[in-house]
Amino acid sequence: SKKMATIDGRPAQYQISQKILRDIMEHRGREAVAKVSENGGVNEICRKLYTSPNEGLSGSQADIEHRRETFGSNVIPPKPPKSFLTLVWEALQDVTLIILEIAAIISLLLSFYQPTDDDEAMVEEEEEHYAWIEGLAILVSVFVVVVVTAFNDYSKEKQFRGLQSRIEGEHKFSVIRGGDAVQINIGDIVVGDICQIKYGDLLPADGILIQSNDLKIDESSLTGESDHVKKNESTDPVVLSGTHVMEGSGKMVVTAVGVNSQAGIIFTLLGAAVDEHEAAAKQKKKDAKKAKKSGKDEITNNSHGHPQGLKSQMTVDSITSDDGAGEDGEAGKSGGGGGGHGGKEKSVLQAKLTKLAIQIGYAGSTIAVLTVIILIIQFCIQTFVIEQKPWRNSYANNLVKHFIIGVTVLVVAVPEGLPLAVTLSLAYSVKKMMKDNNLVRHLDACETMG
Repeated sequence: SKKMATIDGRPAQYQISQKILRDIMEHRGREAVAKVSENGGVNEICRKLYTSPNEGLSGSQADIEHRRETFGSNVIPPKPPKSFLTLVWEALQDVTLIILEIAAIISLLLSFYQPTDDDEAMVEEEEEHYAWIEGLAILVSVFVVVVVTAFNDYSKEKQFRGLQSRIEGEHKFSVIRGGDAVQINIGDIVVGDICQIKYGDLLPADGILIQSNDLKIDESSLTGESDHVKKNESTDPVVLSGTHVMEGSGKMVVTAVGVNSQAGIIFTLLGAAVDEHEAAAKQKKKDAKKAKKSGKDEITNNSHGHPQGLKSQMTVDSITSDDGAGEDGEAGKSGGGGGGHGGKEKSVLQAKLTKLAIQIGYAGSTIAVLTVIILIIQFCIQTFVIEQKPWRNSYANNLVKHFIIGVTVLVVAVPEGLPLAVTLSLAYSVKKMMKDNNLVRHLDACETMG
């Protein structure tokens, strides 16, 4: 704010600081009235912010930009999206893919192994030239699956973020600029703006009432209090962002926007709390594992002298593991919005499809295991019993091939993409529905519509 001495003919230095304004916003009722009076009343606060209760801001670009630089803009930055590499890494965590990768690497290594037996070597030389293809083909297919999965997740995330920004872009609010009431985007509201508030509005920023008529506000989103709060200049002049106007109308001067508003502060704390929660949950798991290890050592050392040691240790372990689960559950709930893995995020159809996929998965796993066992038994009987050949190291390759066949059966049998297909179809059809003025963000809405 030091870089310009004056802006639009007014001093560049505001006569009231963001800290004082935030302090006023943190008070309610009579305390808030006293705080406003301490600073000379609402009209004096308007003067200190170089705004007029009747005319509003001039609306000049230089003035608006300077206010943004000093007091911040009315935007709460979203959580940064996951990078493509992060999504690739997450896609690689799939158990089936890990099994396939290991099998492919073993198959590749065995393909370069040369048998010592000369006669066998001559017979299998032709096959040996192409033995590496299978392992490489599996690795390439795993790579393709991982990249496609990551790309799908990335494009889905991008679609929904675009949707979110469009919703926010269409949200407008009535402010007074240059003496005229104008509708502006809520992201363009700055400290010092005079907002006209009326029944049905969701307040976009914190402010102090200049004038009001039978104003009642629902502050349950911030305080949890379900009763509507009566607001007026003489008893409770502070109105907060994220709250709904339930009755009446009024006019307020904006004192805090974006991350400095009360809703913004809560969002920031929640974001930090979720991150801390997840970190704490991970730490707790590590501690629990360490406790278990040290507990086992203590038990073995003290088994003769202190039978009580076992009991107390088990109790501690069970408590820590329960706590860990609780922490995870909470983190999953609060952080589930982005990834859709939280229990709440699953729609009825998705839940049913996931259940079906798991049931088919169990059947597929059983058949895959049986296939591997039967193939190995058949190979052993054919080679060692009927043909009566001795064991040779090159047979390990045959066993790996049987294992790969089993994994292939498992991959084909398990319809992991079943619940995903619904999510993807929604992500791709959102744009089409937007053209028909249908704004869909949740799967449940599609299911309800049919």
